[in-house]
Amino acid sequence: MSELLCLELSVVLWFVYLFTQILTSRAEFGDAWLFTPRDDAPAAKGLACGRAKRALANYIENWVPFVAVDLALIATHHAGSWGAWIWVIARLVYLPAYVLGWIYVRTALWAIGLIGLLMMLVQLALL
Repeated sequence: MSELLCLELSVVLWFVYLFTQILTSRAEFGDAWLFTPRDDAPAAKGLACGRAKRALANYIENWVPFVAVDLALIATHHAGSWGAWIWVIARLVYLPAYVLGWIYVRTALWAIGLIGLLMMLVQLALL
């Protein structure tokens, strides 16, 4: 049950990352640009727009293995560790840390999320 809730929260969190990126892009480039194919995207002048875009890309890169391991734990009925919760909480705090430029905190949160994912992998391996 815990892993299923974490999976659901990870999807909600994906929307948070996505809308953060959309809103910062809108503030940077305006509404009209959001409806273009973005073939010639201008360089972001503000820090928040570029950081939100990179944070979303980083989330997706880390989300794919999380979903895979989380679904494996759910499918094998071996849920119950803290790994999924650690990953979700770390990724929740990671977004403002990235957008606000908290350099050491951001890296620590990324590492904490990775530790949560490794905890999930160990739990799956001990089946």
